[in-house]
Amino acid sequence: MKGKAPQQDDNAVRLDKWLWAARFYKTRALAREMIEGGKVHYNGQRGKPSKLVEVNAEIKLRQGNDEKTVIVLDVTDQRRSADQAQLLYQETETSVANREKISQARKTNSLTMPHPDRRPDKKERRTLIKFKYSDSE
Repeated sequence: MKGKAPQQDDNAVRLDKWLWAARFYKTRALAREMIEGGKVHYNGQRGKPSKLVEVNAEIKLRQGNDEKTVIVLDVTDQRRSADQAQLLYQETETSVANREKISQARKTNSLTMPHPDRRPDKKERRTLIKFKYSDSE
């Protein structure tokens, strides 16, 4: 018949929908945006939102400062609780180790460069601007 889409498997789920169901991103639109922005790689290649997810596929994605590599254990298009969503994938050991290492580096960096207790007032801001843009010749 003309005009009808081909039948898909019951297990066939789009990448953007799976990322949303697995609770990596809050909305499908955000998941789609991240995929199109090159933040998500499916089996080592840049993914497309319409890519069908398969079991045992490797997905590399970015969430804020964290980069995760996960293996797909199950495929679903329904968003459930966080506990059930974590059963859909398993993060690789190297990914966990890298995230821990980067997290530790961020913590030590924040200790060496503490933030001031308050924002500079108007006079201090003007002094900072003069210092920043003065010619040091």
